[in-house]
Formats: sequence, structure tokens, C-alpha cells
Amino acid sequence: KKIINKKYYNKKNLSTISDHVPIHKKPLNDNDFGYYLAGLIEGDGSINKINPYISICFYELDTPLAYYIKKKIGYGTILKIKNKRAINYHLRHKDGIIRLIDLINGKLRTNKIIDWNTYIIHKINEKYDKTYFKYNIDNSNLKNNYWLAGFTDSDGSFQIKTIKRNNKKNNYEIRLSYQIDQKTDHILNQIKELFSGYLGFRSKLNTYYFQTVSFSSAYKVIKYLDNYHLLSSKYLNYLKWRKTYLYIQKREHLTLKGIKKIIKIKKTMNSYSNDKFEL
Repeated sequence: KKIINKKYYNKKNLSTISDHVPIHKKPLNDNDFGYYLAGLIEGDGSINKINPYISICFYELDTPLAYYIKKKIGYGTILKIKNKRAINYHLRHKDGIIRLIDLINGKLRTNKIIDWNTYIIHKINEKYDKTYFKYNIDNSNLKNNYWLAGFTDSDGSFQIKTIKRNNKKNNYEIRLSYQIDQKTDHILNQIKELFSGYLGFRSKLNTYYFQTVSFSSAYKVIKYLDNYHLLSSKYLNYLKWRKTYLYIQKREHLTLKGIKKIIKIKKTMNSYSNDKFEL
């Protein structure tokens, strides 16, 4: 096999992952599920400021996840959003909200905790004579629970970047990018601390973004997500992203044949994919 871009590969710095993908698992108990759900809500959830009411928006491919959430909580309604490839899960039943509090209270990590304490905890305590505690932001280690898996299912993305170098036909640099965009940088700094990477700001959009820029960062993402599994269709993108890391690990990305395999995978991901992940 002809090596075409050895310049962009350093075997000494590449950590090894298993060829075998771990058997997919859902959160094992309410504590694990609560961390996942907290991350999901802090990404794509909204809190009503009039009544104790939560909604979570899902891409239509993630309808199985919406029904999984509904089943786990025991309450809620799922509705198609008109003229959009999306659905909403609505939770307003008192017993459902109380179940939600039992699951995620004390597990929130972003500024959404302000609305949570004000419009959910305070109102439920006041209306139903409850004594739920108003927690501060959870600062426990991100690598030890499902929170970031839920947050990634909401706001994360996996990208394979093929960058042509030196105007030569077959000279490519491959990058594996895990990316999250947010309006503030607080949680992104914590994610950067966990995975390493780059934290940037887009002035035109007034948003911050974190992305991995090295194989060592991609390895850290894989080590986390091989343990705390995604539950949305993004899991399928993750598996393709992970497979590309294996190609790099085996030096296949240094050959024309390997580059073609990686580009083929890239063309089946994200907006090119219509694959559902059935839970």
C-alpha cells in the first residue's frame, strides 16, 4: 500500500481502542437515567414560566427516543411539529413532573437550573405543599455519569473532515471533530477540560463552540461514549466516527484506498443519513 500523507500521522501519539464495539446499553437505573435526562433537557428542553411544564424537542428520526423517555417517566404527550422534521414531548401532568423532579433534581449543570428552581421546584413546592430542595449547579466530574451523553444527544455532532493538502491529488489530512455549540461557554469549558480541544466564539452568531482537533481528544471522547452510550440516532453517526478512528489506528487513512473508505463513510453521516436507531 502506498503511503500518501505520512506527514499527518504520528503513531506514538495515537491511543488504541478495541475493534469491538461494546454491546449497546441503556441507563441501568433511575440515577443513571436521571443524569442522561438532565443533559438532554439542558440541551433541547424548555421550561414553561407560567405552569410547571416541560417540553423536549426531538428530530423526527429520534421518535423512538421520545417514546422511551415517555415510557420511563410514565406520563407525557408526543406531538409532530407542523412543517418541520421534528416532534415535541410535552410533560405537564403533576405526577409526571414530580417523577421528573425525583429523576433530575440536583443533576443540572447549566444556567437552565435558574428556570428549573424558579418555575418547577418553587411552584411544585408551593402548589402541592412539597419540600424539594433548590440545588446549585452540579459540578461533579463529567466523565462519571450519563449527563454528557444526554447533552450530546441534544446538542453534539460528529464530523469527519477531509482536508486536501499541497494541491496534490491524493494528499489528505483526516480530522475527527466532536462539536457542541452553546450561547455561553461555562459548560463548554468543562467539556474542554475533560476531552481537550478548542473553544471558539462565532461573533456573527454570538455563540461559543467546542470541538476536538486531535486524535488524542477523539480517543477521550470514544472512551467516554463507549461507556455511557448515546440513545438517539446520533449513536449511528458516532459508530461511523469511531470506525474511522479504527481506520486511522490501522494506518489505512495513509492510503488512497483508505481515504476513499473514509470519504464514503462521511457521505452517510448527519444530514445525509435517514437511519433511525431503535431503542
